[in-house]
Parts: sequence; structure tokens; C-alpha cells
Amino acid sequence: MGIMDRFFFGGGFQIIFMVMLLLFLCMFIATFVRAIGQWNKNNHSPRLTVEATVVSRRSNVTLHQHRNCDMDASMGIQNTRSTTYYVTFQVASGDRMEFVVTGGEYGMLVEGDKGQLSFQGTRYLGFQRQ
Repeated sequence: MGIMDRFFFGGGFQIIFMVMLLLFLCMFIATFVRAIGQWNKNNHSPRLTVEATVVSRRSNVTLHQHRNCDMDASMGIQNTRSTTYYVTFQVASGDRMEFVVTGGEYGMLVEGDKGQLSFQGTRYLGFQRQ
């Protein structure tokens, strides 16, 4: 019996598989717990409205590729894009805060805009231009 046979049939592969599965589950649970914690913290934070200026805007485009495995169609790749929009505001104290905003909000905000920023924790609630 060779080394590879002993590894696969002697239990080595099963042990490595279980360790990798356990690591994956731990990472998934940690991410889930962190997201729930942030959501809870935002819900318990006060809703604030402060004077602020839009200092920068950016977007992040992510490309997802999916294989098309239809019975009638030949194998192909389908591309899906998703865009996340970010806006950074500066308040009177000089502190800067970056929020995720919708595409509509992103399109309406211009660097240099001044107004009232409303937020709750890390959750963007709105911006009223002066």
C-alpha cells in the first residue's frame, strides 16, 4: 500500500476535510454574529442630525461570473455586476464619516454640498442640502 493509499483510506483525508469544514463554519458564524452585533448597535444608537459637507464619493463595482448549465444551451458564462456607492461627509468638528448610500442618493450628492446629515450609528439615514 502506497503513501497516497494510506492517506486517502487511512483517515488522513477525512481528518483534513473535517478540519476545513469546521474552519469554514466558524468563519461563517463569526461573520454572522458580527453583522447581527453591528445591526443591534445601530438600532441602539441615537438618531443624529448634524451640519456636514460632502468631501468625497466613490463606487466599487464587483463582477460575479456564473456558469450557465441549461440542458438546451451550451455551457456559457454569465456576468453579473453589482455596484456599491460610498459618500464621505465631514462634520463641523473635522471628523469624517463614510456611509454606504443608494445609487439615487449617490447621483444627487456632489462634492462640496453642505447640509444636514442624518445617521444612526453606521447607518446612513439621509442628507438635506442647504
